[in-house]
Amino acid sequence: MARVLICDTVAQDALDAIRKGGHEVVEKVGMSVDELMETAPQFDALVVRSATKVRKPVLEVAAKGNLKLIVRGGVGLDNIDLDDAAALGISVQNTPAASSVAVAELAMAHMLACSRFLGPANCTMKNGEWNKKAYGKGKELWNSTLGLIGFGRISKEVAKRAKAFGMNVIFFDPFIDDEEGARKVDLDTLCKESDFISLHIPHNKETHYLLDAPQFDLMKDGVIVVNCARGGTVNEAALLGAMKSGKVFAAGVDVYEEEPAKGNILAEYEKTVATPHIGAGSAAASKRVGAEVARKINEFFE
Repeated sequence: MARVLICDTVAQDALDAIRKGGHEVVEKVGMSVDELMETAPQFDALVVRSATKVRKPVLEVAAKGNLKLIVRGGVGLDNIDLDDAAALGISVQNTPAASSVAVAELAMAHMLACSRFLGPANCTMKNGEWNKKAYGKGKELWNSTLGLIGFGRISKEVAKRAKAFGMNVIFFDPFIDDEEGARKVDLDTLCKESDFISLHIPHNKETHYLLDAPQFDLMKDGVIVVNCARGGTVNEAALLGAMKSGKVFAAGVDVYEEEPAKGNILAEYEKTVATPHIGAGSAAASKRVGAEVARKINEFFE
């Protein structure tokens, strides 16, 4: 029997499945770093989503105790110090396929919301305003070019949906070869040719501010930028400046350099469609993530 510490909210079905596998489950959501350092060594496995950060000091303390496994419910692993975990003999696993569709659908929703003024139109209608002319000059997805930065599982799901909308799809990803139905290009070409740009990459040293002022300068006037990937991949100040200048028509933003994003310069700007990091936040995706988390724990401790 393993002791499993649930650090972030996971579907009840997953907790039941872990218990059914013969393991003890303890839920302690929202711990501080000090609380996590004190608690983690007492458990064989940790389950985290995106909120809990498992850094080197936590890993070092936990490795002296019982910790053998960390399961990240979701795709990104940037909230866990992977090299340190590996050096300490702690296995780190994630659930990359479980939430791909949910994130892809949100990216498409942001494209539509940005291109047709859905955010401000909704707000002004609730205020009793009828601004048909002001919001009557939107953009169409059909016959436009979508540039995908990163071409992993989520990005490929976006590409499928974009093709159904009649979009031409190009992508930049140094680790992926040409794909049927999508053309591989370099980043500069993607910036120059795209009418819509959507990011689907992790945040690390190589991708920090991958879109910055020089990249915005290359873009078409009136481009729409969507980030449902990770904060820090886009320079928020540069994006704000590009919207104010008219270079960027609008931006759909689900992720931020600092989260929770309170008083964020992008979230508060009128041309931004802002959501609070809800990419994987569908009921179906949560169930799939939970089921995969439970499966990984039960198989690891067989």
